[in-house]
Amino acid sequence: MTLPPLKLFLLFSLFSISFSHETPSSHDHHHVFPRPLILEYSELEEEVRLRCSSWRFAGEANNLSPWKTVPKECAEYVKEYMTGKGYVYDLEIVSKEAEEYAKSVQLNEDGLDAWIFDIDETLLSNLPYYAAHGFGLQVFDHAKFDDWVVKGVAPAIEPSLKLYEDVLNLGYKVILLTGRSEQHRAVTVDNLINAGFRDWHQLILRGSDDKGKRAVIYKSEKRSEMEKDGYRILGNSGDQWSDLIGSSLSVKSFKLPNPMYYIS
Repeated sequence: MTLPPLKLFLLFSLFSISFSHETPSSHDHHHVFPRPLILEYSELEEEVRLRCSSWRFAGEANNLSPWKTVPKECAEYVKEYMTGKGYVYDLEIVSKEAEEYAKSVQLNEDGLDAWIFDIDETLLSNLPYYAAHGFGLQVFDHAKFDDWVVKGVAPAIEPSLKLYEDVLNLGYKVILLTGRSEQHRAVTVDNLINAGFRDWHQLILRGSDDKGKRAVIYKSEKRSEMEKDGYRILGNSGDQWSDLIGSSLSVKSFKLPNPMYYIS
């Protein structure tokens, strides 16, 4: 079969372009990576993504040893997750499941059925702060974080705000239990109200007697005090396992995603 002149011209042009990219002159060939290396780089990139996904899963399942920072190779992965749809979808499914459970419980009429909420990365998002500090790549700095808290501008985590309102409307006593210091009570109250949260029953912050206690001990002790006061802890929402485990556990707990930091 004889090709028309125009097709022959296009065909030779394509060959010319192809060879011009694949056979560089000797003086610049060291700037060009062979195709197999490009493929290997792509595979390596996918390998890093898969390993970081597995690392995040292990963290959410509480299978990791205590860690101080996000692994360096996972910094970009965590950033993409926290600023993308994946984080939002994960928050939504946790809140939806918590809401279904909250609706399924027959509450008593004595007003002592309680639901506990953590604050940071549970009700309020500190993502603006962590965006400026490597999304967990930098070692946590208490002083810098306190400076952020004092600004009182942390936005609401929207799925949590919806759950919070539903839990209130169902008749639960809402108790806020946070690792924030008592000295930040006023700014925390203002921040919560400005973000849309209202009508909580108690707001518990770390007092001077709680300084230096591991979070899991501090929060277990506070839950124990609630039980001594007659409260039945039916639900508990938090982004750290230390919010949820220990003693005096809730009937059901709900872990929100957070691959940026770990608190024991």
